[in-house]
Amino acid sequence: MYKALVTGGTRGIGRAIAAAILAAGGHVVITGRSARGAGSAARELGATAAEPSRVSGIELDVRDRQAVDRAVAGAIDRMGGLNVLVNNAGVGVFREVAAMSDDEWGRVIETNLTGVFYCSRAALPQMKKEGTAWIVNIASLAGRNYFATAGAYCASKAGLVAFSESLMLEVRDAGIRVTVVMPGSVATDFSGERRGDDSWKLQPADVAQVVVDLLRHPARSLPSKVEMRPSKTK
Repeated sequence: MYKALVTGGTRGIGRAIAAAILAAGGHVVITGRSARGAGSAARELGATAAEPSRVSGIELDVRDRQAVDRAVAGAIDRMGGLNVLVNNAGVGVFREVAAMSDDEWGRVIETNLTGVFYCSRAALPQMKKEGTAWIVNIASLAGRNYFATAGAYCASKAGLVAFSESLMLEVRDAGIRVTVVMPGSVATDFSGERRGDDSWKLQPADVAQVVVDLLRHPARSLPSKVEMRPSKTK
């Protein structure tokens, strides 16, 4: 049975992943930047799945190490364990380097990279007890295909790919599989207001499908990096 913690699970890709794990019969704790938002999303997910007892929401800023430690401990207590961690929480500030503030740079790097480190480190002791577990890190093709005005974002996602592959090598013999998923263009509100026809883009459910497919892989199999693109360019 999946006992999953999904960070940034109130909307977009994270919410779709939480819904897919629930549909697969798992238990899920989602996190959001506000208690109200996380609680509301959890109630909606539970109602859709007709299993409100299998999902709950908690407030978490992944940049706060102590809050991460409390959140992971709370998730373990609520679900009776933890064998899936989906590090999805992320932010983007798209601005030229010359115009970017210290705070903007720090917010992107600390959320997209340091937060993953905090969450993974906090989860590892319980995952080693479980014997079999997954850590799935949601990165981006921007982690290897760089573009202007995205210095902080591209750096954070490139770092996340490197971190994921290094962690995978550290923990694979403990029964913990680590995968980094790198979607391309996804139809979400992540980078601001959506404009025009984006029907050609990946949908959050497409990324969620990949995550659930990973969890179903036989124990001998470790797809350590998955790149995703829309089938067509537009």
